[in-house]
Amino acid sequence: MAKRVAVIGSGVSGLTSIKCCLDEGLQPTCFERSDNIGGLWRFTEKVEEGRASIYRSVITNSSKEMSCFSDFPMPEHFPNFLHNTRFLEYLKLYAKHFDLLKYIQFKTTVISVRKCQDFSTIGQWIVITESNGKQVSATFDAVMVCIGHHIESYVPLQSFPGIEKFKGQYFHSRQYKTPEGFEGKTILVVGMGNSASDIAVELCQRATQVYLSTRGGSWVMSRVYDNGYPWDTVIHTRFSNLIRSSLPWTLLKWVTEKKMNEWFDHENYGLVPQNRALMKEPVFNDDLPSRILCGSVVVKPIVKEFTETSAIFEDGTVMENVDVVIFATGYSFSFPFLEESVIKVENNQAPLYKHVFPPQLEKPTLAVIGLIQPLGPIMPTAELQARWATRVFKGLSVLPSENTMMTDTLKRREKRIQWFGTSRSQTLQTDHIEYLDELAEGSGAKPKIFSLLLTDPRLALLIFFGPCSPFQFRLTGPGRWDGARNAILTRKERIIKPTKTRVVRSSSNHSSVSYLLMMLGLLAVLSAVFFGFQQS
Repeated sequence: MAKRVAVIGSGVSGLTSIKCCLDEGLQPTCFERSDNIGGLWRFTEKVEEGRASIYRSVITNSSKEMSCFSDFPMPEHFPNFLHNTRFLEYLKLYAKHFDLLKYIQFKTTVISVRKCQDFSTIGQWIVITESNGKQVSATFDAVMVCIGHHIESYVPLQSFPGIEKFKGQYFHSRQYKTPEGFEGKTILVVGMGNSASDIAVELCQRATQVYLSTRGGSWVMSRVYDNGYPWDTVIHTRFSNLIRSSLPWTLLKWVTEKKMNEWFDHENYGLVPQNRALMKEPVFNDDLPSRILCGSVVVKPIVKEFTETSAIFEDGTVMENVDVVIFATGYSFSFPFLEESVIKVENNQAPLYKHVFPPQLEKPTLAVIGLIQPLGPIMPTAELQARWATRVFKGLSVLPSENTMMTDTLKRREKRIQWFGTSRSQTLQTDHIEYLDELAEGSGAKPKIFSLLLTDPRLALLIFFGPCSPFQFRLTGPGRWDGARNAILTRKERIIKPTKTRVVRSSSNHSSVSYLLMMLGLLAVLSAVFFGFQQS
C-alpha cells in the first residue's frame, strides 16, 4: 500500500509537493485553509488571516524561463516577467495538467501535527484538521510543510520611539493593496526591500510626497540586463557561478560593486549598502532611480523618533506633517501546529538539514518545503526540495547521522553569515546554483555536463554557458522528462517571442560567433582544470 503523505498548503511549494508525491507513487492529501490554490500569488482585495498577502501590482522578479517548474514550461506567449494574475494562471495550468486539484481539501485548516506514540519505530504522524467547525484526525506516514514565510508581519515598533504618539495612520506593508485613497498624502515607507521600493514607486504617482527610509541601503537592479535579456538568464549561469566562486573575496566584492553601479551610482542616490562586502539579495525595481531623480521619492536614513505629526531621522533632519507610515519591515515565520521538539524557531531561524529536514527526528518523515530565500527563483528550488524529500520518504535516498546533519547545518549558518550578514531578514538566504545542484544530487537529477560534452556537445555548452534553467534537472535520473533537451535548446526563442512583436530584419547573425565563443570559453575552463590538476 502506498504511503500516505499530508501536504500543508497549496501554493507553489504545496502544488509541486503533491506532484512529486505522485511521481514517487505516494498518496498525497493536501490541506488548504482558503478556497483556492496559489498561496502568495493569489491576490485578494482584503487581507485574509493565515494567508500571505500581496498588493495588486506585484510582478515577478524572476523571469519565466527561470521560475517555471522543470517539466512544465510556461506558455511561450507569456511575458518574461509576470503580473501576479498571470503567474497564478500558470499555477492553475500546472495543477490542471497534472490533475492535482483532486488531492486538495479546501477550506481545511491544520490544527496540529503530532508524532504517533510509536513514532521512533514507524515514523507516522497524527494530523488534526478543521473544516466547517468540525475537527478530523487522520494518520499519515509523512508530512510536507508548505506554508511559506510571508504570513506573520514583523513590525519592530520598539525600535521607533514615539510611534505610540503618532496621530497619522501606520501599518505593515502586508496590509497595502492599491494606491487608491492615498491621494494628496505625505507618506513615509520604512524599509528597503522589494515591497518597500514597489510601494514607494507606486504611491508617489498619487501622493504629494513619498519618503523611503532605510537603515542599511541596498543595491538596486533592473529586470532588464545585458543586451535586453532578463537579468537572471544572464547572471545565473554555471560559467558565471564558477567565475564568482573562484575569485578572491576582495576582488569579487569589487567586481560586484562595479557591476551594480553601471546603471547608476548608488552613493549619489543614497542607496549604497552600508556593508558592501555582503552578497545580500538586491532590490529589483526598474523605476526607483527615475522617481528619485524626479524628486517624487526621497531617500532618508532610518527614523530615530516619531512625534505626533513628524518623523525625526538619524541624521537630524525632520519630515513634517506625515500622514501615513508604511512599515515594509519583513516577516517572521512559525509552525503553530507543530511542537517545539519537532522544529524550534529562534531569532527567525529554524535548524533544518539542507533547509528541509529537522535533523533530530528519529525518522525522516517530515520535510519543510520552500522555507528559503535563494539568490534566484523559489519555484525550481522548492520543486527539487520536494523531489528529494519524497525519495527520502520512500527510503530511496538516505540521510546521514544526526551529528553529521547538525554539523552541516552549523556550517551553512556560518557561510550564510559570511555571505549575507546577521540581519534577521537574511536568515533564510542561500546561494542558488550550488544549492540546486546539492538538492539534485539527493534526487539523482544533477546534469552530467562532462558526459554530455562527449555525447551532446551543443547541449553541454548551453547547460554550462547558458541560463541554469529548471529543465537541466530533468535530463537524467528519476523523473527524467523527454522534453527537457528541447526546452533548453529553444529557451532563447521563448524569451524573445513576447518582446519581438514588431518583426525587423536582422542586421547580423550572432549565433555562429556565440557558439565559437562558448567553445573557446569551455576550452579555457578545461585547460585551467587540467593544469590545476597537474600542479596539484
